[in-house]
Amino acid sequence: MADVEACLLAHLNSGGEVPDSRSYASSLGVNHDELEAVIKSLSAFRIVDTTDITKETWVLTDEAKGYVAGGSPEAQLVAAIPPEGASKDVLREKLGSVFDIGMKTAAKNKWIGFEKGNKDLVLRKVDTIKDDLQEQLKSLESGEVLSDKVIDDLKRRKLITKEKSIWYALKKGPQFVAKRKKLATDVTQEHLRSGDWKDLEFKDYNFGAQGQPIAIGYVQPLLEVVREEIQNIFLQMGFTEMPTNNYVESSFWNFDALFQPQQHPARDSHDTFFLEAPAATKQLPEDYLEKVKEVHQRGGYGSKGYGYDWKRDEAEKNLLRTHTTAVSTRMLYKLAQEKPFAPKRYYSIDRVFRNEAVDRTHLAEFHQIEGLICDYGLTLGDLIGVLEDFFSSLGMSKLRFKPAYNPYTEPSMEIFSYHEGLKKWVEVGNSGMFRPEMLLPMGLPEGVNVIAWGLSLERPTMILYGIDNIRDLFGPKVDFNLIKSNPLCRLGLQ
Repeated sequence: MADVEACLLAHLNSGGEVPDSRSYASSLGVNHDELEAVIKSLSAFRIVDTTDITKETWVLTDEAKGYVAGGSPEAQLVAAIPPEGASKDVLREKLGSVFDIGMKTAAKNKWIGFEKGNKDLVLRKVDTIKDDLQEQLKSLESGEVLSDKVIDDLKRRKLITKEKSIWYALKKGPQFVAKRKKLATDVTQEHLRSGDWKDLEFKDYNFGAQGQPIAIGYVQPLLEVVREEIQNIFLQMGFTEMPTNNYVESSFWNFDALFQPQQHPARDSHDTFFLEAPAATKQLPEDYLEKVKEVHQRGGYGSKGYGYDWKRDEAEKNLLRTHTTAVSTRMLYKLAQEKPFAPKRYYSIDRVFRNEAVDRTHLAEFHQIEGLICDYGLTLGDLIGVLEDFFSSLGMSKLRFKPAYNPYTEPSMEIFSYHEGLKKWVEVGNSGMFRPEMLLPMGLPEGVNVIAWGLSLERPTMILYGIDNIRDLFGPKVDFNLIKSNPLCRLGLQ
C-alpha cells in the first residue's frame, strides 16, 4: 500500500490529475479496492481532493456466470441428447436443476421434439444450435452495451442484477505533500532518551470516537423489563402469583369449568391446538365434574343452563391452554375446598397458545396477564376501581369501558386506553365478574364474588417500546439489534 501511495503522490506532484481511479488502478496493476483505501486515507488529511463518480451497471448473477462457463440450460439440454434420443428421467438426472428451464426454452426454439405416441422420449430436431443466451451474457460481462429488449429478457430470467459502482477523480488538496510524513501517536521511552520528540508531529486525537462496545447481556423488553414491572405492580397491590407451569390442560379446566359450552366456536380445532398424545386425561375431580355437567345440561343456581347433552369425552380432551384463566379455575376450585373461606388476590403472567394466523399483531403463542380478586360483596364498581389503579401504574390513566360478552363473566367489559402516540382509543384488555354458574359448583360460599381482568403482555410492550411488528419482539424472528439498541423503558412514564 505504501508503494501505491508513493506512486499516486508522485503522479499528482508532477502536475497530473487522475480523472478515473479505476483506470489508474489498472495502470498500476493493483485492485481498485487497494487504491481506494489509499485515496480515503489521503483525503482525510486533505492531501488530495476527490470527486465521486457513480455509475449503475448490470452484473451477472451466480446462475448466469454458470451459463457463461457451461452454456445456457437449453444448449446444455440439446448437447445431452444422444442421436437416438433420451428419456426425461435420464436427462433430468444428468442436468439437475437446469432440466426444466432447458426443456421449456428448447421446445420454444423448436430444437427438440418427442417421439410419436411417447411423450417421455426427447429427440433432437436440429444438428447445430446458436447459444444466443451465452453470447449475450459474455458480451455484458465484457462491458458491451446490449439492447433494452435483451436486458429486459435477462432481468425476467433473473440472470442479471443492477450494481452501483463508485470511483473517484483526484487532484491535489490544500495540504498536498509529495511524501506524507508518518505522524506519531505516542511518546515512547526512546523518544524521551533521544530528545527527538521535540521534532515529532503527532496525530490529532479524536475525542469524539466511540470506545469498543462492552460485551454484556441486554435486557429483553418482553420477559425482563415489562414482565418484571407488571409483576411488581401486582405484588404492591397485594396479589399472590398462581402456578402456571402447565402448558397442557384438559378441555374441562380450560372450557367446561368456565361454563363455556362444548359447541362454542373457540373449542374448534381451527382455534385450539389439541394434542394427539396424550389425547385425553382421566384425572378429573368426579364430584365437581358431575356438578359442572348438571349446570351445563339443566342449569342451576338461578340459571337455565345450555340444555344440551354434555359429553365427558369432550371434557377429557387435552390441549395447549388457550388462556391462563384455566389456571384461575383450578385455583378457585382449590380455594373453595379450604375451610373456612379466606379472601384471595391472585395474578399470573405466562404463555398461552391459539391457532391463529401469524401477522404483524398476532402470534400462535403469546403471553397473557391475568388478575383476580375473590371476596364477599364485590361489585362492578370495585372492578372499575381496581382496573384504574392497575392501569394507571402502567402509565395508562385514560380508560374507557365497553360492555362485552364472555361465557364465564357477567357483566363483562372491554377496556380501552387513549394512546397519545396514535391519538386514538385502543383496546388493552378484557374484564368481568365470574358467573355464579362457574363459582357455586366449585363450592364457594354464597355471596362470594370474583372480579377478574386480563390483557396481552405483548401489546403494552409494543406500545411502550414503539415496536410495530410483534415478530420483532417474540419468537424465532426476534431482531436482536432492536433489543440491543432500545433504551430502558420505565412503565408509568409516557
